[in-house]
Amino acid sequence: MRMSAKAEYAVRAMVHLATVEPGTVIKTDDLAHAQGIPAQFLVDILAALRSDRLVRSHRGRDGGYALARPATEISVADVLRCIDGPLASVRDIGLGDLPYSGPTAALTDVWRALRASMRSVLEETTLAAVASGALPTHVGSLADDYRAQERRRRG
Repeated sequence: MRMSAKAEYAVRAMVHLATVEPGTVIKTDDLAHAQGIPAQFLVDILAALRSDRLVRSHRGRDGGYALARPATEISVADVLRCIDGPLASVRDIGLGDLPYSGPTAALTDVWRALRASMRSVLEETTLAAVASGALPTHVGSLADDYRAQERRRRG
């Protein structure tokens, strides 16, 4: 999986919005400054998130953006799909329609496993979990395993 800058910025912005008191709105410039996101880029991101009903906007001098639902009900996957589309795709072809045969036939199951693995992390990790640092147990375990592998490689 390769995550675009736009998707990474969107997740950061959404996690930041998850940290504010419900009902509080944050101005685009304040959010851009807090997360180091180019303001004009953030405007485009917020428009996409608003179209997918992940954020709501308030106009006027005291306007800004807020989450459209509680942070516990919005997954990282929701944000990524809004910005970049499907989590894992192979040439934008459905997994069942891939033209694999012979020795490559099992690749379809490899891609299915990859998609399932990504979904188990991204769909089960909410904005609230990231904002609080209380990640799902299996996500924390995977991150710990990865850190251990990094230490061994450097070791």
